[in-house]
Amino acid sequence: MKNLFTRILYEIDEEKDLILALIIADSGSAPRGKGSAMLVARTGQLMGTIGGGAVEKKSELRAMELIDLKQSEVHAYQLHQNNVEDIGMVCGGDVDVLFQFIDAHDPAWKELAGEVLRRIDAKEAGTLVFRRGGSVPELIDVTGMCPSDQAAVCDDPDVLYRMPLPVQERALIFGAGHCGRALAPILESVGFRTVIYDNREEMLTKERFPGAEERVCADFAQISDHLKVTEEDYVVIMTSGHVNDYTVEEQILRQKTAYIGVIGSKRKTQTVNEKLRAAGVPEEVIATVHAPIGLSIKAVTPEEIAISIAGEMIYERAMRREQNQ
Repeated sequence: MKNLFTRILYEIDEEKDLILALIIADSGSAPRGKGSAMLVARTGQLMGTIGGGAVEKKSELRAMELIDLKQSEVHAYQLHQNNVEDIGMVCGGDVDVLFQFIDAHDPAWKELAGEVLRRIDAKEAGTLVFRRGGSVPELIDVTGMCPSDQAAVCDDPDVLYRMPLPVQERALIFGAGHCGRALAPILESVGFRTVIYDNREEMLTKERFPGAEERVCADFAQISDHLKVTEEDYVVIMTSGHVNDYTVEEQILRQKTAYIGVIGSKRKTQTVNEKLRAAGVPEEVIATVHAPIGLSIKAVTPEEIAISIAGEMIYERAMRREQNQ
């Protein structure tokens, strides 16, 4: 999205009107899913893709027409043989494409593009709300499913699509041992920002965690004094011992997070869960914990364990992103 809005801002400065072609719904075996976008100028496609082939070509041509008309619209493409509009594709799915007109002379568009880029650079969350009628999208200060304080936006029948800004999710890794060291670079390579928290200063060196956004050396019993945990964070607990694992988990479960996973055996998990119940942690909260953490791939080495954890986190992130659209 950053490259897309950088180009939008550039074209606006050049006083060139645009169409943002955006897939807002998909079903079946469509080549690209919701959120796929293509930017089109009067001269044709500039960047991005909504799946290639006939659907992309037809969308490009229609976008060029809509630029001259200065209009927005939504069009449904059936990617299989039919009697309505057979475009020669046999994927078997359908896509709804929003053609959002971008008026280069409307200062609201330049302001929006600039704010989107600022937030992405600052890693600030937000959601673009696209409406019927072609008005400039609204940028609201929430992510995820519609909270009560945004009910007016979320329940509005004129809202066509909500697109969260691609602020990289943050992974909080409690434990800087072998598994933590193996996990951090894998998560960083797939788009997570990593924070490493441990009570051993010698383990938290730049050499061990060169890509970490932050390295926190502090007492495991006083997390809130040193780190703010948010409901968008992905938490991995793999400290040097069971006692510290429990100490961290009990604190984390007192607040909302996007994901929490704890390393250890099934027997250890059962023992810890009993202690959590005794500490007053609700059963439904305990049930959200991924423990033992990671996908079941018979992982043994720290590197294999890291891959199993990363795979699980990628899946949970994808599911959460789908819910947020």
